Amino acid sequence: MKNELNPPFREAQFEPRQSTSRYIADALRSAIVEGTLLPGEPLRQDAIAKQFSVSAIPVREAFRQLDSEGWVTIEQNRGASVSLQSADEAREIYEIRASLESLAIGIAIERHTDATLAEVRRLLEAAANEQDQALYVVRNEQFHMSLYAPAERPHLMELIGTMHRRGERYLRLKFGMPTFKGQSDAEHEAILDALHARDTEAAQTLVARHLLATGELVYRFLHDAQMQAQATQPKKRRRPSTARSD
Repeated sequence: MKNELNPPFREAQFEPRQSTSRYIADALRSAIVEGTLLPGEPLRQDAIAKQFSVSAIPVREAFRQLDSEGWVTIEQNRGASVSLQSADEAREIYEIRASLESLAIGIAIERHTDATLAEVRRLLEAAANEQDQALYVVRNEQFHMSLYAPAERPHLMELIGTMHRRGERYLRLKFGMPTFKGQSDAEHEAILDALHARDTEAAQTLVARHLLATGELVYRFLHDAQMQAQATQPKKRRRPSTARSD
């Protein structure tokens, strides 16, 4: 853990009835999404406990929660560290999201009202106007969840929320790609248009296409970065073998 612990956690907000471990997990998750905690970086339990003025118990519980969500890797005798980014994982997360969210919008579309569609529009514009990377992740999730809320399928919404959280740090990578923001906003507009038209097939197709394209984009970005890193690594030189003569 870096010595500069204050910046990752200073924006965390403690809510009534929120458990300490959940609060710590949320703060760590935000730090990972924002890039303050980097992939592979060790997480020192004692330093984090000191930062939050708590015992080690809620910190361990936070680590276990983040481990189950894929944010943190816990290894025996080595402790916890920020999970490495994986091209395959990124693509799979968005494939799962495409299946779940196309199902959800298909259920929700006929249940939308003028009021719920107005809320979707408000959240779409909030995401489109958001330039802060960390806040955009929040705005984007709020927009997507508003598309499916009228379905009234709590277990389905919980699954979708889990996949959103697992994909947050991958979504952040797209901000480094010049055409991402405008293209994503346009795709959101098209999805909302399909909702207004009550066109179930179009809405499901657009949501799935939007998410699968994101997964492929992030996959290529991470895969190419990995290939480039491997290509620049110095190759180990073989030691010349010495022939024995008897």
